[in-house]
Amino acid sequence: MQRIIKDKYLGDIIVKMSPRARKLTFRGKPNAIHVTIPHDTKEGELLDAIEKLRPKLVVMKDKVTRKMIDLNFRVEAEYFKLSLIQGKRDKFLAHSELGETTIVCPEHVNFDDDNLQEWLLKVVEEALRRNAKIILPQRLYMLSQMHGLSYKSVKINNSKGRWGSCSSSKAINLSYYLMLLPKHLIDYVLLHELCHTKEMNHGENFWKLLNGCTSHRALVLRDELKKYKTDL
Repeated sequence: MQRIIKDKYLGDIIVKMSPRARKLTFRGKPNAIHVTIPHDTKEGELLDAIEKLRPKLVVMKDKVTRKMIDLNFRVEAEYFKLSLIQGKRDKFLAHSELGETTIVCPEHVNFDDDNLQEWLLKVVEEALRRNAKIILPQRLYMLSQMHGLSYKSVKINNSKGRWGSCSSSKAINLSYYLMLLPKHLIDYVLLHELCHTKEMNHGENFWKLLNGCTSHRALVLRDELKKYKTDL
């Protein structure tokens, strides 16, 4: 017997009941997270286990679905570009300029090594963070001035699952994965959070305000944003 739980961030969780199972067992596969459960497992127990293990399940999902970072790996966004090239030295080197990063790799390197992949991922994420800290606050300030929407502070984080947030004190948090979006969607997210400085909910007044800031394209841009994810 098998069924599927739809999770907003984890995707499909395929649940299979087994009479031989003695405990809940989670496995990451390319198509979904699979969990085997004993026949007497209650729904509440399963959902509690998913919530308790959520951080580990996110890592599990990322490992099986993540694109390998090798000489074919490219990031080609409007505000951020990254590539890997082969060099002649025996060490990795990184050349960074605003908006563009090049990682120079040794001639003989095993990209299948898990430890190397984890290290390269950190290098890419750090490059994203550095660029985001320069570009996003400037863009946010420009849009705030343009639309008369003030905020208290802005911080850049590595949030997955949320592009941004705005607190009741008008403190804005932005995920550095915004750097992977097209420019018009970055602006949409920034305007979305700026509008929360006036309207803290997603009621009619919020969408009216956001529509006015986006040439009445708020819902179109919201739907387009759903095609992207806060990840590499």
